[in-house]
Amino acid sequence: MDTVADFKEIVEEIEAKGGEAFKRCFQCGLCDAVCPWNRLIDFSMRRLVRQAVFGMTDIESGDIWRCTTCGRCPQQCPRDVRQIDSGLSLRRVATEYDVFPDAVKPLRSISVHLTDEGNPMGEDREQRADWASGLDVRSFSEEMEVLYFPGCYLSYDPRMKKVARATAGILNRAGVNYGILGSRENCCGESIRKTGNEGLFRRLARENIKTFIDEGVKRIVVSSPHCYHTFKNEYPEFMVHFDVVHISQLISELIDQGRLALSGEFARKVTYHDPCYLGRHNGVYDQPRSILQGIAGLELIEMPESRGRSLCCGGGGGRIWVETAKGERFSDLRVRQAIDLGAKVLATACPYCISNFEDSRLALEDETALEIRDITEIVFEAIQKTDATG
Repeated sequence: MDTVADFKEIVEEIEAKGGEAFKRCFQCGLCDAVCPWNRLIDFSMRRLVRQAVFGMTDIESGDIWRCTTCGRCPQQCPRDVRQIDSGLSLRRVATEYDVFPDAVKPLRSISVHLTDEGNPMGEDREQRADWASGLDVRSFSEEMEVLYFPGCYLSYDPRMKKVARATAGILNRAGVNYGILGSRENCCGESIRKTGNEGLFRRLARENIKTFIDEGVKRIVVSSPHCYHTFKNEYPEFMVHFDVVHISQLISELIDQGRLALSGEFARKVTYHDPCYLGRHNGVYDQPRSILQGIAGLELIEMPESRGRSLCCGGGGGRIWVETAKGERFSDLRVRQAIDLGAKVLATACPYCISNFEDSRLALEDETALEIRDITEIVFEAIQKTDATG
């Protein structure tokens, strides 16, 4: 077992990187009882904590990269061990010493892409607004009501561009005075922070914050729960506060204000998946459901694990960029749950969830058995049907 003890006392190193809460653990094992990994492999957060307490952490092990930061174990922990923050301290140590097992080596190129182009895909920064081609989407200016921040996935991924375009259609239909930053937008930095690269996160955050302030941004609408969590809960570390809303919250608000009417039908049996960073981390459960329940013809059925007990898709904690072995994908379990319910559509509100669910859907014997939709796509389809029927 290789540790960093040869370089520096490991316990002090972990504590210096934010893992001091490890010492509170009294090995009750409640974290292991709720961890989704234990449905697929033998994994123990309790063991990782114990190893850290005694300075026995193996930074070359893939185990310190397993955590998806889903939030289930902190929810159960009676000693406030802060497994997420503490676990990230181990990744900070590994990142500092440039020690990455094979499965997470893509993080090196991700960091380069974020540094060079402001997005983890390495796509051209100048093409960040190409998703809006042909739509009535303007560049943000100070007098506008809101800034729409689509994020990296919606800006570049072909599947997720459909979500960005649906969102723009909804905002236009409701008469929202909004704009986008385009090439002036950086990654929020959430996923790279969760992999231990604190320095790069802070660089991205400072650049975004400067842009928001320079452009006069007051209210930010986001599609990704990870952007939502970062802007709302982590950017205040830099002594700034913006009014941040997830698109599901804004749609609910627009409906309540009478600015958006959903009279078109979506006659399908739908189940809704609560993204970890929208639901468990930030308590947004009701607005997505109220939107779906308000659409004519839509039958909403609950997943067996929903709201605070929602099963993670596997993409959090930076694992959206990490290779996950066949048979170890949480998303496979979630897609199967939706099919077993008799749902025809699995709806959610997170780009990571959609990406993972689409991959799992394609692995089914009958990939047409289930459709994966973002709630904005469902809402936009209902709006289009409303317009078609007059």
